Amino acid sequence: MIFINPKTDFGFKKIFASPQHKEVLISFLNAMLYNAEPTIQDLEIIDPYAAPAITGLKDTYLDVKAKITGNTTVIIEMQVINVEAFTKRVIYNAAKTYATQLKPREGYSKLNPLIALTITDFVLFDNTEKFLTHFVFKEVEENIEYYREIELVFLELPKFNKKLEEVEGLIQSWTYFIKNAPNMEEIPEKFASVPEMQTAFNIANRSNLNLQELQALEKREMFFEDQRGAVIKGRREGRQEGRIEGQIALILRLLLRLTGEISPEIQTRIQQLSLEQLDDLGESLLDFTSQEDLIAWLESASR
Repeated sequence: MIFINPKTDFGFKKIFASPQHKEVLISFLNAMLYNAEPTIQDLEIIDPYAAPAITGLKDTYLDVKAKITGNTTVIIEMQVINVEAFTKRVIYNAAKTYATQLKPREGYSKLNPLIALTITDFVLFDNTEKFLTHFVFKEVEENIEYYREIELVFLELPKFNKKLEEVEGLIQSWTYFIKNAPNMEEIPEKFASVPEMQTAFNIANRSNLNLQELQALEKREMFFEDQRGAVIKGRREGRQEGRIEGQIALILRLLLRLTGEISPEIQTRIQQLSLEQLDDLGESLLDFTSQEDLIAWLESASR
């Protein structure tokens, strides 16, 4: 068997955001958020795309979004490349998702808690060896915890280095699955005994994908490899300009594949973007179906 990569946006959504198999996401979230306790009994998977209701707000693109026990919203993002200002984007996405719960003229009492779970394929916190970290607001001197309205949870995959025979419990099992699924040729016996993980492996089985899904998966995998190469090239050159030039070249190449010939005017507008905007465009362009989508994105970025 060949399993798809859960670290791509397509793979992660395919495995964890299936309304027909909510038990997979329930098991995963109970492991990551509640120390494998069965706190979440049911959830509602909702549209992860959050268009800005207020002029001037940036669009928010998330991999999975769900409403869980206690009316708490969970947003999940899988990030493979350590892009510019990523830590700020995590906070922005959490704060925006929390704030936009309110409809016009609704009071603050209508706000419900939010948990942002971020999975990274790079080390984010050098000052701890923990691969799973949980952040809440606390008083600086007395460590008094503020009301749990917004929580940030991070799963750093490079810090998890256990071999299969060393894996114990749901937290380690799900982490091992996300990190190593593409390298496995069969479902390990210790995972097959967990129904939710058995289902996850069945969904991830490449032979169960249709042609359209395979094409989408290959497009994502190609993009991530190109993007990783552009970042490495820029870092080797050791200067900001190198990263910008590499990202521009990558985006223009991908746009040519996706939407056809690009006018000189559009190329000029792309070349004028900042590195952070280029990173945002790189993540958004795989959802484009025409040059009109690109033009709309550029118009939004220029406001």
